[in-house]
Amino acid sequence: MISINIAVGSTTFTAKLYDNETTQALIAQFPMTIQMDELNGQEKYYYLSENLPAAFTQQPSTIHAGDIMLWSGNCLVLFYKTYSNSYGGYVPLGTVDDPSNLASALSSGNVQVTWSLAD
Repeated sequence: MISINIAVGSTTFTAKLYDNETTQALIAQFPMTIQMDELNGQEKYYYLSENLPAAFTQQPSTIHAGDIMLWSGNCLVLFYKTYSNSYGGYVPLGTVDDPSNLASALSSGNVQVTWSLAD
């Protein structure tokens, strides 16, 4: 697992990413500060400039608060609510260690988020 930080305003969340080809391509772009858009009151997303390599995709039946996934090859998604899912095309990247305050930090429209490797 690869430890990272996700900073939203003055709040920083720690997270763990799986160590695979997809996450290696993502962290090669760190540190990155991006404007993440709101979707459906449950997630923030950002379209990367290029597709990341992915050996497989999944259709998780439940998405959990704190899940970090890639969708459709180039869409980085950070989920802040748990809900039942019917969409496929996801590549699990990792999870936020403690997502208990994630919704309050992220849930006010589009937000600037900084992704970086942990020290």
